[in-house]
Parts: sequence; structure tokens; C-alpha cells
Amino acid sequence: METEKATKKEIFGWAMFDFANQGYTLLIITVIYGDLFTRIIVGDAESGYRMGNLLWSLALSTSYLLVVLTGPVCGAIMDFTATRKRFLFASYLLTVVATSLLYFVAPGYILLGVLLLIVSNYAYSIGESFIASFLPDLGRPEDLGKISGFGWALGYVGGLIATAFALMFLGEVSEENFERIRWVGPFAAVFFLIAAIPTFLWLKERGRARRLKNSQSYLTLGVRRVWRTCKRIGEFRDLAILMGSIFFAMCGIYIIIAFTFIYGAQVIRWDEHVRVLMFVVVQITATFGALSFGFIQDRIGAKITYALALGLWITAITLIYLTPNLAGWAREYLDVDWQAQYVFLVVGILAGTCLGSTQSAGRALVGLFSPKNMAAEMFGFWGLFSKAAAIVGLLGLGFLQAVFGLQVSILFCIVLFGLALVVVFGVDEGRGRRRAQERRGLQ
Repeated sequence: METEKATKKEIFGWAMFDFANQGYTLLIITVIYGDLFTRIIVGDAESGYRMGNLLWSLALSTSYLLVVLTGPVCGAIMDFTATRKRFLFASYLLTVVATSLLYFVAPGYILLGVLLLIVSNYAYSIGESFIASFLPDLGRPEDLGKISGFGWALGYVGGLIATAFALMFLGEVSEENFERIRWVGPFAAVFFLIAAIPTFLWLKERGRARRLKNSQSYLTLGVRRVWRTCKRIGEFRDLAILMGSIFFAMCGIYIIIAFTFIYGAQVIRWDEHVRVLMFVVVQITATFGALSFGFIQDRIGAKITYALALGLWITAITLIYLTPNLAGWAREYLDVDWQAQYVFLVVGILAGTCLGSTQSAGRALVGLFSPKNMAAEMFGFWGLFSKAAAIVGLLGLGFLQAVFGLQVSILFCIVLFGLALVVVFGVDEGRGRRRAQERRGLQ
């Protein structure tokens, strides 16, 4: 039996959560607070900000570890009790509160900053898995690419709006401007609070709620269901292989998300107006990548689209590493005065396209391979592999840059995307989709 097609209003409500939470991603993780934390809160300029970068990696990695430990169990409980919206609402409120409190983190208050980053990023990150678990219910399998792409694209629009206003009213990241820029936490929290309201108004809770038949707790139930799924992982061979590829891909993506603007400030040494332009360029191209690759995916297949995006990532990382060299070669051989910051801006076009397309295609593939009655649990595993990847990627980059510096360490991403590309060749998309259909309705 085909899934009842969701209304356009419900799909829009679902996508608005992506719109809302991208404000957190960009303002806190990517554009502003990462730079603020490493350069101003920690402020170890004499060491090249290596300690600040390392603490940033450790804080984010700890939050992702908590998602790894709790995500699949929460998903299993949600599948059993049909309470996805309740779990989503709880993560949403925790994100809003913890992000608001970042206002109180001043230079030298490093421990408070680390703790609030852990809590806010944990709540935001596990909410990503919760909202993604609704995807298989929103349309036919052949439409999931477009729906997922629409969500990611709307998310980048939300991030563009939130960050544009933040940069306009809060100004640049500097010690002199600290009293204004510290409001970035409350600003991101209020944006998330308001923009996600349509999600809770229009998104429907599907599934059949069940009750425990004995004295066991829901936590015990969740752990047992996850353990049962782990033992039967061979039944979902293509989903398991895909998760391996997603692990390596997300290692690289989380490095890019967390360090792109830090890289621009510390390695490229860009001017403030170029930082703003980079943000705009990445958001626009990521929106284009998510939308266009979503339609491409529904025509040529999700696996091929995902593999294409990984290949583009390898090219983009190579150019990011070579940016200072490209500027120097242009001056030496072409007698053209290309500043490294503008070369980096051009490279951002390719990186932004990769960012939107990879995440959208990966999420859609998980939706295609997930049985309906196990969607929250499977997306819990998606969250597990994604956040485990974040831990490995961020810690790996954090320690590598402490030894070799940030520019050389970025080459680590080429290895990660290459491994993701090799692994995904083992996925049979048709077989994975058939297996999900066979398991539909079975408990």
C-alpha cells in the first residue's frame, strides 16, 4: 500500500524546521560564534589559535558523542510510542534555552562556553535526526529526493536571512565589538524559536502508538530494539553500506562546516566584506545544489547523484588547500594580482554546491532504504553515524592542525571524501529499496 501523500502545507511545515535550525548552524557553528570562541573567548593568538581550535573541536565532538549514545534509542522509543513530535519539541526547546545563554560567555569564561556549546549543539543535532525521521511519510519514494532537497534549500534560505540580519545588526567579530557580537546567541535562539512554529502546527504524527505490556521501562525497550536491529543489520545490507559511506562523508562535511570561516580568518586572512560575501555565496550555491541535485536524483538515481557530489567535494578541497598558491601562481605566471581571499571566494561556489547536494542526497537515500515502521530508529542510526563522523573528523582535524597547522590539515578531508566514494560503490539502490518495501508493516 502506497504512503498517503502529505499535503503541500505539511511538507512546507516539515521544511520550515530546516529553515529554522540553519540559523543555529550558521550563526553558532559556522560564521560567527566559532570565530568568536576561538579568537576572542579563548584568544591564544600567540600559538596561532591552536588551543582555541582544539577546544572548539572537543566541545563539538562531545556533543556529537551524546547524540551517538542516545539517537538510535530515542528513535526506537519514538517508533514504538508514535511520539516523534514530542521528542522534536523537547530538542527544540533545549536548543533555544542553551543557545540564549551563550550571551553570558565572556573572554576567559572558557569552561562555561564549552558546556553551553555541548548542550546547545547536542539538542540541535539530535533534533536533526528527529525531523529527518518524518521524511519517508511525506511522499512516494520517487519524490523523496525533491522533498529532501526542498527542505535543505529552504534551510539555506533561512540561514541566509538569519545571518544577514545578524551581520547587519551585530557587526564584526572583534574585541572592540564584543558587547554587540555577544548577542549572537540570543539572536539565533529567537530566530529558531519563531521560525519553527509552522512545523509544530502543520506536521502530522503518523504511526500507531503502542504501550508496554509488562513492567519494563521505555529506555529498556529502546535499548532492546536497537540491539535487535544491530543483530539483524545483515537484513539491511545496502543501508548498512550507505551508513559507512555517510560516516566518511560527514567527517569531511563537519570539518568544513566548523572550520571554513575559521580557515578564512586564520589562513586566508580575509577582510570583513569578503567574509560576508563568502557567507552569501555559500548559502546561494548550497540552495541551488540542494534543489537541483534533488531533481537530478529523482531522474538518475540517488546513489549516482550522491557519488557525483562526493567527487566534486574532492575537487573543492584540493582548491581550498591550493588557494594561496593559486593567487601566487597568477601573479608569477599571468601577471595578474589575484588576492587569495577572492580566489577563496570563487572556490566557495563549488564548495557550497557540494554542501547542499551531498546532505540532501544522503538523507533521501536513508529514507528510501528505511521501512516505514522503523523510520525514526533508522534515522537515529543516520544520526549516530553522522555524529560519530563529526567526532572523528573534528578531533582528527583538531589534533592535526595543532601539529601541522590548519592549511595542511585540511587535506585530511580529501582522504575522507575519497573513502566515502569508494564505499558507496557497494550500494545497490534497487535492492535497498526493495528490502525496505518488504519490511514495511513487520514489527
